[in-house]
Amino acid sequence: MTQAAGLGATIRAWRDRLSPTAAGRPVGHGRRAAGLRREELAEFAGVSVDYIVRLEQGRATTPSAQVVSALARALQLTSAERDHLFRLARLAPPADDQISDHIPPGVQRVVGRLGDAAVAVFAADWQLIWWNRGWAALLGDPSVRPPARRNFARDTFPVTSEGPQLSQWPVISLDTEATSLAVVSDLRRASGRFPRDLRLATLIRDLVEGNERFAALWAAGTVAAHREDRKIVRHPSVGAVTVDCDVLTDGDAELKIVILTAAPGTSDETSMRLATVAGVPDPSESGDLADPARRDARR
Repeated sequence: MTQAAGLGATIRAWRDRLSPTAAGRPVGHGRRAAGLRREELAEFAGVSVDYIVRLEQGRATTPSAQVVSALARALQLTSAERDHLFRLARLAPPADDQISDHIPPGVQRVVGRLGDAAVAVFAADWQLIWWNRGWAALLGDPSVRPPARRNFARDTFPVTSEGPQLSQWPVISLDTEATSLAVVSDLRRASGRFPRDLRLATLIRDLVEGNERFAALWAAGTVAAHREDRKIVRHPSVGAVTVDCDVLTDGDAELKIVILTAAPGTSDETSMRLATVAGVPDPSESGDLADPARRDARR
């Protein structure tokens, strides 16, 4: 393979083509780079700047699958481009019958423009893969949890031995039964769509063995739709906030886009805005407009 078509050159070319505004960064008058700076790509992907330099210079040639996935999301690659990046790194791209954590560029742009809403993106097995500033402010920063604990199904059907899960603050669903039925149904559908996925198989096994309620619903062959819900978030700074929870599903990958909003003109809307102002972590330490693997993929 020629150097111009290798891993480092390809990463550099894709970094140069991604505009700062598309990545959620303001463009100042003194900015010279048309694309992302190395520092910005490193921040979004959750790796060190030095590692980006070594990749682009060809001094690092075997990044892990986790790092490649993080780079693909940070660079807003299409599925075909992501697969090409995996091959350049001498890794097998994710198979079609395995769950993908990849967020297509169009979806990234949409969720990045939802403004005041608290937004998160989950994979088909309810694994959290992206969240914005509003989500971290309202529910607590997910990055303080190990990646394996950032799963809404595990949050809904807790296994005692695993400890706290996805959110830091108590969240009460006003229709717990419907939520439980929908999560089980989602996992059942995912098990048919992604039969070879080890992460999904492990999740289902853990919940069947560790949570009696999940085991009963799973054995019953539950089918339900997960579309909307109303929840109460007990925020430590602003108190109880009632929000509407809407779930959108994207394409064959079955990504789940979860949007939390408060009714306009209510005290809940005011409280949600106050939570965002008071509870937003430093952008360099949060998951805002970046891949949540950023803390886990540091090299």
